[in-house]
Amino acid sequence: MSVDYNAFASDNGAGICPDAWSALEEANTAHAPSYGDDAYTDTACGYLREIFEADVDVFFVFNGTAANALALSALCQGHHAVVAHEKAHIVTDECGAPEFFTGGSKILGCPGEGAKLSSPEVERVVKQRRDLHFPKPRALSLTQATEFGTIYDVEELKELTACARIHGLRVHVDGARFANAVVSSGATPADLTWRAGVDVMSFGLTKLGTGVGEAVIFFDRALADEFDYRCKHAGQLASKMRFITSAWCGLLREDRWRGVARQANDRAQSLRQSISDIPGVEILFPTEANAVFARFPQAVKEVMHARGWHFYELAGVGDSRLMCSWATREEDITAFAADLRLAFDEANGR
Repeated sequence: MSVDYNAFASDNGAGICPDAWSALEEANTAHAPSYGDDAYTDTACGYLREIFEADVDVFFVFNGTAANALALSALCQGHHAVVAHEKAHIVTDECGAPEFFTGGSKILGCPGEGAKLSSPEVERVVKQRRDLHFPKPRALSLTQATEFGTIYDVEELKELTACARIHGLRVHVDGARFANAVVSSGATPADLTWRAGVDVMSFGLTKLGTGVGEAVIFFDRALADEFDYRCKHAGQLASKMRFITSAWCGLLREDRWRGVARQANDRAQSLRQSISDIPGVEILFPTEANAVFARFPQAVKEVMHARGWHFYELAGVGDSRLMCSWATREEDITAFAADLRLAFDEANGR
């Protein structure tokens, strides 16, 4: 079997996982009502209500950028501000979409170790300006798992949401890798969201193994008023919705999503162990989900890229981000670690 040199570039690069693919094939056998009035969409919403142990409102959109931006638009107006980590996806990688859909809400980026926010830092940012000439903080956005592959535990979430409530902020979670955080923490989805004080979340399964589509889930259903119109207005209402939601059914039924997420997390642990004992490799953050962040010299990176390996620098600290997915194989991990050892030898002239 040949080596997959793209195996660690991004979990977005993996194909559709078997459970999602078979469900898509099942949905492709007959006509069905359009625009979300089909049985697959109804079933997927039912699964999510079971998983979160709550009568939530669920809306499916095409991608995570739309999910985050539209969710925040339900919380904020143009004169408001969103507090988020300075490395959060809504700050660094969404091309101003949150600002656009909220009508101009400013995002206030905060520092924090491991891409995690702390309540003192949130409070500092919220209190720095409260005059009429500065946007009024209205939302706190957390990423679970974070951009650096770390996770907030239940107590950390409760502390942050309590801080948010004191200062009149609603709480949004970017859950593009929420499934990975759930299986890593051992907490229930409910404990990591509404029971901890979260109002709305963007829940993603694309990185887990579906082909397209994210869910916006409102735990405070009053905030979902006319959200269906927001989705339509933004061009996010799929006519053939079942080809998004059937794949979700494939992963959500019988809690199959947990096994897929656990496999990706386990591969990340295996990768971490395989490279951490190579002299010169520095592991940067705890590996709590499906990402390994490591630092090695630029010359080593160049050798690895020349050998065909693809991976990115995202943390801004001379890092190499190595992502694992449901499709990551142990043989790819073994090959990467072997080439990394050789790259250090080549870069050092050995």
